[in-house]
Amino acid sequence: MLGSMRNIFRVPDLRMKILFTMAILGAYRLGSQVPVPGIDFDAILSLREEADQTGGVLALLNLFSGGALTNFAIFALGIMPYITASIIIQILTVAIPRLEQLQQQGAVGQKKITQYTRYLTLGIAFIQATGITFIFGRGQGTALGNTSAVIVIPDFTFPRVALVILSLTAGTALLMWMGELISQRGVGNGMSLLIFASVVSTIPFDGARLRAVEGNFYLGAAIVVAIAMMVAIVFIEQGQRRIPVQFSKRQVGRKMYGGQNTYIPLKVNQSGVIPVIFASSILFLPVLLSNVANWGWFQTFVNDYLTQPDSIVYILFFGMLIVGFAYFYTSISFDPVRQADNIRKQGGFIPGVRPGPQTERYLAKILNRITLPG
Repeated sequence: MLGSMRNIFRVPDLRMKILFTMAILGAYRLGSQVPVPGIDFDAILSLREEADQTGGVLALLNLFSGGALTNFAIFALGIMPYITASIIIQILTVAIPRLEQLQQQGAVGQKKITQYTRYLTLGIAFIQATGITFIFGRGQGTALGNTSAVIVIPDFTFPRVALVILSLTAGTALLMWMGELISQRGVGNGMSLLIFASVVSTIPFDGARLRAVEGNFYLGAAIVVAIAMMVAIVFIEQGQRRIPVQFSKRQVGRKMYGGQNTYIPLKVNQSGVIPVIFASSILFLPVLLSNVANWGWFQTFVNDYLTQPDSIVYILFFGMLIVGFAYFYTSISFDPVRQADNIRKQGGFIPGVRPGPQTERYLAKILNRITLPG
């Protein structure tokens, strides 16, 4: 393994890609520590302690931003606006024929869809930045599960608020550009690496805090459980249900074509981590709405149930959102009707299943069965 690592850095092109990726990730982590102008640093420290102790929506959003949210940094929104925009665009490609045509036009259409995704990302980032600014700027941090209000912006005037909102929105735009740079010139998928860097960056601090509070035994137990969970996640992520497909032989002149056997790989976790990210974004909407609308009963319901991670309502609602989006995203990413039609056009069939509607129903049934455990 060490020999393989040495060989990686011996290839000049690959070495430059790795160094470029590491430089972008380093710049991302640096930006996660740079606060936006016009905030109270003492309030930021209090906000960070509240997030570590209470959890809830704030802790989850802070996890995906790599701690940038509780730092109120320029990258406080993280990459979640881009992920949410990408999911919305994928959903709209099913409902809007124009987008579906662009998706089928190859690189040219994909470039146009990427442009639409960028515009939608900026819109979502602006809305989220406005909501977060008004929540913490007016001392309404309890809406995110905090036990006490935290006033991050002491001078709550229009120029100061506009500066904070524009800084957060610009930070999301910069982060989106950095992710695209990694995908184009670096190694791997840029957005996935940014999410990975965000989650991993909190591990050393969480480990040190657990050791200081509980001791070495609980720290060791947590490490063992984390490794076991990682192995289980990789095992499930690599799991596939292989649907056998046979192609009939065709004679063209004196030559025989086809007749080979292959399979359709259906992943157990077809949607990946997308449902969790999208569900957390949807769960954040009632929090924003409760601060805009002056409905006392609605604010009480949100604060008591939708921001408390130990609440039964929170657990059930969050779980239903994840399961629902998992099925929904899977149905978009893998279309049984289109897959069955492609098999039929290529002269293939699934053994024991007739081509056409029966193949569609068979693929849909298998996909529904493996999505829930995944």
